[in-house]
Amino acid sequence: MIKASRISFPEIVDPRGRLMFAEEGPHIPFPVKRLFAIYGVPEGVARGGHAHRVQQQLLMMYGGECEIVVDDGHERSIERLSRPTEGLYVPAGLWIELRGFTSGAVCVVLSSGVYDESDYIRDYDAFQVLARS
Repeated sequence: MIKASRISFPEIVDPRGRLMFAEEGPHIPFPVKRLFAIYGVPEGVARGGHAHRVQQQLLMMYGGECEIVVDDGHERSIERLSRPTEGLYVPAGLWIELRGFTSGAVCVVLSSGVYDESDYIRDYDAFQVLARS
């Protein structure tokens, strides 16, 4: 079964503030080809609602928090991200939905590929058929 996993990022704290960093290899398990941010999400609105055939993603909250529903076609789990020092690695083949964004929430997503509509599975029933085969 494919699983999402949490990744902790190093943090440096000194009198000037806090600095979080992540590097390909020890923290990011794939070469990054694209970065995008989700923000300004109205209350009660969900994002995501799809799976990727090939692309991997790393989701991080740089402000606020949200819930991420992760579905492998057999089981669903809910992960809550709320700190910039934690991320959620989502390998290809998992359905995700982002919901419960707090006011001012900013979710940054690193992706292993450039935008490619053919990589998306947007129909949940089709996803379940693929996940169970």
